[in-house]
Amino acid sequence: MLNKVLIANRGEIACRIIQACHELKLTVVAVYSEADADSLHVSLADEAVCVGPPANKDSYLNVANIISAAVITGADAIHPGYGNLSENPDFAEACEACKITFIGPPSQVIARMGDKAAARRVMREAGVPVVPGSANGIRDFPDARAIADELGYPIMIKAAQGGGGRGIRVIHNPEQMAEAIDQARAEANSSFGDGELYLEKYIEEPRHVEVQILADNHGNIVHLGERECSIQYRHQKLLEESPSPAVSSSLRRRLGEAAIKAAQAVDYQNAGTVEFLLDERRRFYFIEMNTRIQVEHPVTEMLTGVDIVREQIRIAAGEKLSCEQGQIWFNGHALECRILAADGDRDFAPSPGRISQWQTPVGPGLRIDSGVTTGSIISSHYDPMIAKVICWDQTRAGVIARMEGALQGFKVEGIRTTIPYHLRILGNAYFRRGEIDTHFLERRMESDKGG
Repeated sequence: MLNKVLIANRGEIACRIIQACHELKLTVVAVYSEADADSLHVSLADEAVCVGPPANKDSYLNVANIISAAVITGADAIHPGYGNLSENPDFAEACEACKITFIGPPSQVIARMGDKAAARRVMREAGVPVVPGSANGIRDFPDARAIADELGYPIMIKAAQGGGGRGIRVIHNPEQMAEAIDQARAEANSSFGDGELYLEKYIEEPRHVEVQILADNHGNIVHLGERECSIQYRHQKLLEESPSPAVSSSLRRRLGEAAIKAAQAVDYQNAGTVEFLLDERRRFYFIEMNTRIQVEHPVTEMLTGVDIVREQIRIAAGEKLSCEQGQIWFNGHALECRILAADGDRDFAPSPGRISQWQTPVGPGLRIDSGVTTGSIISSHYDPMIAKVICWDQTRAGVIARMEGALQGFKVEGIRTTIPYHLRILGNAYFRRGEIDTHFLERRMESDKGG
């Protein structure tokens, strides 16, 4: 049994986890940086501990301070949320060493799936379709050149420890190779402390489709369907929906089976997401597994009625999954817009500052996950996402209309947000027809803007 959970995160995901913990009658400890002393997640928690200065590396990424906060407050579990330390195997291992329950998969699973090149090998051996690419990390420029010549251009260079779109470069010819490798390696070292790279065949105009899974400690695994995540800016998702307009019931079944096979291959436990690329012929390829809760998990919760965060906590406490595969029903259509404190028409330039007014819409089929309120300060130290708007309706056309109404119902002053940009996406004719891929923003939105 768990009694007290420390949340090693901030913002909307911390608030979301606090809600789930309180529903389960668990005491919650928040951690915060000096810049977040007055943040919403701090006020919602039962206890709060400052873990360092404003910079992320000195606070929310400070393993020693966060573990100390858990020990001092008597927390018997830690939920890492997403980002920050959520996929850091050393953090999970530190929790295990201190007899603190880590609400996520075991550290060895995180390490295995965190190495993207190694994860590809595991999936290939398990019979899960994988994007053609290098079997191991590339050693040097001649090695990369030889692999690229064999695969054929265009190719993609990716960081082996990557995530969040960092350490990725697309190469269309051999002349671009050396510079791209240097740039990707530098970014990988800066973001992940590891410059290992690998190569993948670049699939033209793919969709990014991911499958949510839940696995308990008793051998039970279910999938909760797919999410369409193709609307991205520089590999960062802006809008997600479920079901995908491109996925039939038979394809959904095959995607789910592949995701479960991937989880079984690594003895997965807790919530996770298996990510695939879907080509124009509806062939799918494994690209990575995220060993944590996803930003876009509410889309699946709205569609299935399964509380994924609550399931995470229950699984960590040793309980069995609350549902079986045959009991999961995919009802209607759900859509999520990630609201950023940024200007979508100015290359998503961040817009830090104080929110002088924050008024949100209400209505049926509408959920807003947020970590801010009137008076909140948006710091330049952290990710600019301030809220997620999630809508549900029986049809895709219906949920698009509901989302448009919800976004128009916001009143935000003091900062710029991406709400106007999201409204443009929703009004785009290609999007409304479901004709989307990972290049949608640069190919469809730019032409729409010009027209």
